[in-house]
Amino acid sequence: MADVLLEVHELHTYYGASHVLHGIDFAVRAGEAVGLMGRNGMGKTTLIKSMLGIVPPRSGVVRVRGYDATGWPTFRITRQGIAYVPEGRGIFPNLSVRENLQMAARPAPDGRCDWTYDRVLETFPRLSERLTHGGAQLSGGEQQMLTIGRALLTNPSLLILDEATEGLAPLIAREIWRIVREIRGSGIATVIVDKNYAHVTALTDRNVVLVKGQVAYECDSATARADPAALHAYLGV
Repeated sequence: MADVLLEVHELHTYYGASHVLHGIDFAVRAGEAVGLMGRNGMGKTTLIKSMLGIVPPRSGVVRVRGYDATGWPTFRITRQGIAYVPEGRGIFPNLSVRENLQMAARPAPDGRCDWTYDRVLETFPRLSERLTHGGAQLSGGEQQMLTIGRALLTNPSLLILDEATEGLAPLIAREIWRIVREIRGSGIATVIVDKNYAHVTALTDRNVVLVKGQVAYECDSATARADPAALHAYLGV
């Protein structure tokens, strides 16, 4: 379908001899928010990295905007309007906040420039106070804001957030969720991985749960909020 930004079909991914993803089908449409859920070690990050070409799948098909992108290098996939906020953040510690942001800035593939340097600083006022600080001098929450801001400056159609609030103090985590809600409201499609399932289902349209590298359960978020026990059956300890 024309509105599908990123999809995979029958995806199998290995780490050495270890078979991690077992024939996964997954898709994200324009403007849609999808929660990608599962206990630790169930394949969520591997799925993201396989879709983006960071970890090449052994078999299966990856499509970006309808094009067969199987085997494409990561930079070519992300240049189609996909931004990734990885677990662990991945900022450049030896660059200043300003440099981390400015080095990423570019228009969308269609020339759209909704997210500018100034808009990012308005969205993340804490960063505007630390423009000359090195990436390594920031707190964990500030680093996460910087990573999200840097991703937005690529003017993506799809933003993938992997554990955006992991390890953050509750007050900072609340600020990150506010920002994600604003991004969601701006029409950018999102894939959200986070252990706070209540916050995820409050923002997403639907959710996909992985168990041992396979899609075990799918539901829309209204159903998940009305019947949290169904999700808990797959996600509870």
